[in-house]
Amino acid sequence: MTLMINFVFHACLSQVVFMVWNAINDPLFGYIQDNSKFACCSRRQFSILYGAPLYALAFLLPWFPWKHYEEGDWLSGVHLIVALCAFDGLLTFVLLAQCALFAEISTRHESRLQLIKYNQVATLIGSTSILFCGLISDNMENFASFQAFTVLVAALATGCMYYTGKYSTSQYEQREIPTESANLENGDGALSWSSVISLTKQIMAEKNFLFFVTMNFFQVFHLAFCNNFMMIFADNLIPKDVLSSSIRSIMYGAGFICPQCLVLLSHASLKKFGYYRIILFSFYFEGIAAAVMFFLGPECYYLLAFYLTTNMVIVQASFSLFNLPLADIVDADLIKHKRRSPLSSMVFGTNALFTKPAQSLAPMLVVTILNQFGYENLNSEIAQPDPSLFLGLHDAMFYLICLVPLCIAVIQILTWTHFSIQNSHLTSVR
Repeated sequence: MTLMINFVFHACLSQVVFMVWNAINDPLFGYIQDNSKFACCSRRQFSILYGAPLYALAFLLPWFPWKHYEEGDWLSGVHLIVALCAFDGLLTFVLLAQCALFAEISTRHESRLQLIKYNQVATLIGSTSILFCGLISDNMENFASFQAFTVLVAALATGCMYYTGKYSTSQYEQREIPTESANLENGDGALSWSSVISLTKQIMAEKNFLFFVTMNFFQVFHLAFCNNFMMIFADNLIPKDVLSSSIRSIMYGAGFICPQCLVLLSHASLKKFGYYRIILFSFYFEGIAAAVMFFLGPECYYLLAFYLTTNMVIVQASFSLFNLPLADIVDADLIKHKRRSPLSSMVFGTNALFTKPAQSLAPMLVVTILNQFGYENLNSEIAQPDPSLFLGLHDAMFYLICLVPLCIAVIQILTWTHFSIQNSHLTSVR
């Protein structure tokens, strides 16, 4: 009992510390990168170049125990906290620089679409690491082989990020470090809290930013909902004799491969119609598909399987385009406030501050709802109750997979239609 209490305590403490750190590091690093006087922070390329090896080490940190842990060992809890915070912190630092570089390499819509294309190709290639990891480590049965593979992945990732940091260029590369605090009441320096608050207020005062963040919050919620529960819902609502295990594997694998393929296939449409209309179309598609599935009912198993798969793919694919509107918001903020250089990292970081909570909120709310219908007893090993007892649970699952996407789609449509930067694809050079 004492060991169990220690385990729960360490797990809960780790989650609390991680939630606090996860909430503050995005705007904090965003502000530092946009206002620091040190080149390793203010220059996007240098942030990636110098952050790459540290990020790789943080990636390796969880897979190499500090000692042989006994059950309930307090040091394992410390290891977990350090690993979570180090990985998320360095991920944020490098990723914010990468997102800022995306916005600053060029303001041309065609160039940014090309960057999106390269990103999706790289994501496709990177996703194959999961397959090779399973083959090399015998599905993690051979932990030493798994550790060796993680070292190889870290080395390859470091090499790719080193190349980006060494050879990428930005049109603001030669910029002087902005001194936004000169326009503020407190002139204590670039890292004063008054300047942090002032710049954040300026960003949040933009209606387009607020509309985007609201829409993006529900997109992150929807994505977390799909990623956490799609397989669970499919396994429970679609009988085993209807879909074979191989078909189910294809369904689940589609969520990792098809979104990137869909974005690549949509390149011409994005160039012609712009991201605004493509994203809006995805919301209408999700809403209409959810309504049709709701009226057809849960007995249409093949349609249900197709619906679950396409819903997950569409949500992930449209989410992959969200750097485009954020980059346009960065451009608009630069022009409006006549800044010497854009606050790219702050815009991306402030967006993450408000949207990341949806990643935790989605599973918490869904599990709370499902527990009202006996979800916590679904995989009970003590006894196998009558399946009829879970009819209410299955109904709840079906209502969730239809009503949650439908409600989110309606909210997103109402929000996204107020986003005014709708024709940036028509301006070849800005």
